[in-house]
Amino acid sequence: MDTGTPISLVPNRVLRELRDGRAWGRPRLAKELHRYCATRGWSSPGEPNIEKQIYRLETGRVRRPDPFYARLIAEFFDRSPAELFGPSEATTGSAYRIRSHKFVPLYVGAEAVAGLRSGDDDAASDWLTGQQIEELELAGARAMCWPFGVVMFHLVEELEPESVAWVAVWRRLTYDENMQHAVRAITEHGLDVLSDPYVLSAYWVNEIPHDGPQQDSALRLLCVPRVLVSRHETGTPKEKLARASVVEQAFLRDGFDHPDISEFGVRTIATGLASWSGVVYQPHAHQQCLAEDELVACELSVQAAWAYTDYLRQVVEGGEDPQVPPEYGWRYLRGVRSRLTTERPQETSQHRAMREAIVNTSGLLRRLDQAIDSLRDSDRR
Repeated sequence: MDTGTPISLVPNRVLRELRDGRAWGRPRLAKELHRYCATRGWSSPGEPNIEKQIYRLETGRVRRPDPFYARLIAEFFDRSPAELFGPSEATTGSAYRIRSHKFVPLYVGAEAVAGLRSGDDDAASDWLTGQQIEELELAGARAMCWPFGVVMFHLVEELEPESVAWVAVWRRLTYDENMQHAVRAITEHGLDVLSDPYVLSAYWVNEIPHDGPQQDSALRLLCVPRVLVSRHETGTPKEKLARASVVEQAFLRDGFDHPDISEFGVRTIATGLASWSGVVYQPHAHQQCLAEDELVACELSVQAAWAYTDYLRQVVEGGEDPQVPPEYGWRYLRGVRSRLTTERPQETSQHRAMREAIVNTSGLLRRLDQAIDSLRDSDRR
């Protein structure tokens, strides 16, 4: 008796009959599945790995493959995964628990903001402290303003997604809506939006259904979710999610990294990742990691400064000299650059690493330098 082989194997006769019906051996089916991946633009595991998976499925050593193989084989044979591999096991709930922070900054001008603000800012703060504006509350988002002319909406949403692909599609679908609502709230208040709106996201990850290399890949995908959804992709949200899920499974299987990602976590304490697309933070030791409000304060300051410098960039590229109040001119921005980039005596290494990663990946330093030069040149004329 072969004690190394389980006695409860149930061969997958449906899959075997589909292969036999085409008079193919396992190598030929593996080759055709490999080619099918190429026609769909999917990352193929390679013919040897596909052949091994076919063997395991047909002999019952694997009853249900991972979502990538399930979708690949089911689409190739024009069958549903349930027909080929039986119904999926019922889940007890979402495997991810994420708190999403969306930041939507808009430049409206220092004069317009002066009519919204009350009192002075805390000049001793390490960050660029904004003031909350009660009358501009928007669908659960708090509104804040900065004296140099920026209004920002901060929206917090509790997510329990089934996958990173779900977040990627949801993010793509909701960003336009978030920007439209923000612009409408400003204009209905009698103010003009003078800059191009955008949304920046930060994700505080409480639970994730992976560990080891897959956990690392999932967090990195969450940091640059745009790799899962094409900007020009068409179809219904359900179709987009299906395509994004296939790409996600391939990355989880093969591993994922991206040159734009900068790490700022401390092993065993927290995983922190920043990129041009957003920020991800997963605490492991809650008593020792960064606090969530520290991450939010950093992003509020960086995005407020980014929106201001982007407005100045648009004016300069339009062939004009930027006109701003003297108190928010190049000397002010020089101070902003120092506050956002210079370490403090009591600052922890985690705090410094977070600040450097977020500032550097945002491209803010380059924008600050250009804005300072442009405003200084305007003063000389």
